[in-house]
Amino acid sequence: MKNAIYSAAAVLTLAAAPVAHAQSTDHGFTGPFVGVQGGWEENSVRNPSNAITTTPLTRSGDTGTLGVIMGYDKEVAPRIVVGGQAELNFPVDSRFGNGLASITPKRSVDVSLRAGYLVTPKTLVYARGGYSNGLYGSDVGAIHTSTDRDGWLLGGGVERKLTQKVSARVEYRYTDYSEGNGKFDRHQVLLGVAYRF
Repeated sequence: MKNAIYSAAAVLTLAAAPVAHAQSTDHGFTGPFVGVQGGWEENSVRNPSNAITTTPLTRSGDTGTLGVIMGYDKEVAPRIVVGGQAELNFPVDSRFGNGLASITPKRSVDVSLRAGYLVTPKTLVYARGGYSNGLYGSDVGAIHTSTDRDGWLLGGGVERKLTQKVSARVEYRYTDYSEGNGKFDRHQVLLGVAYRF
C-alpha cells in the first residue's frame, strides 16, 4: 500500500511538470504547487487493535505536527476548483499512554482530493477527502510493535492567495484509523503555505 501512495505522488509530480513550465501569468488556483504545513493534532484511542495484538489503552494525546505538501488544482468551471494533494507529515513529541501501555505516532502519508468554491477571486473555501496511512508504535510492557494503519480522512478549510504565486491556508481534518472493535482516530488543525508554479 505504501508503494501505491508513493507512486501516486510521483505520477502527480510528473503530470504537473509540463503545466508548471508553461505557466507565466497568474492563473488563480489552477496549476501545480508545493508547500509546507504544521499545526496541532490529537490522537484518541480505545483499545486499538491491529493484525498482531490489541493495546489496552483508552486515552488521547496532543502534539504538534510538521509536513510537506504537493498537488495540482484546476478551476473546472467559474468559481469551482478541484484538485489532488499528496503529503508527508511528522508529529512532534507524540508519545502518550498510562504507564502500562503507550502509543507513539511516527508519521503519516496522506493522498486526497478536494473541491472548492471561490468566494472571491483570491479566496477558496473547500472540502477534502481521501486516504491516509499512519505509522504507529505500540508498547505494552516490554513488547513493542510498529504498525502501518490504513484510514480515511475528511476535512475542510480556506485558502487565500497572498501574491501571484504564494497562498496560505487553514484546514481542519478528521482521520479514522480504527480496525476491528478498537477505536483510533485523529483530529488536526493545520496551517499551510504553498508556492504555485
